[in-house]
Amino acid sequence: MVKEVNEGNFEAEVLDTTGDIVVDMYADWCGPCKMMTPILEELSETMTDIKFCKLNVDKAPNIAAQFRVMSIPTFLFFKDGALAGSAVGGMDEEGLEEEINRALKK
Repeated sequence: MVKEVNEGNFEAEVLDTTGDIVVDMYADWCGPCKMMTPILEELSETMTDIKFCKLNVDKAPNIAAQFRVMSIPTFLFFKDGALAGSAVGGMDEEGLEEEINRALKK
């Protein structure tokens, strides 16, 4: 399951959380973002040790600016509340899984 986060709960759900988290920075009007939705859902079912979240950059511009999101989709990878890496652009499921593993796994 992918949890929707916003400016009101981002700190509690991501920054103040222990463990590995993937945040999909997206917008409703973004075609590649829409293509990534089923891939993110699938990975959330198979990579159960990781929390998956989505944040709409149009509704949370301060967070997008804080993490210097210039293009979407951007995927931010957090480990114990600290940014551990990022990936930009649409990709297939295997590509996103590789990016997640590179950023969050030992």
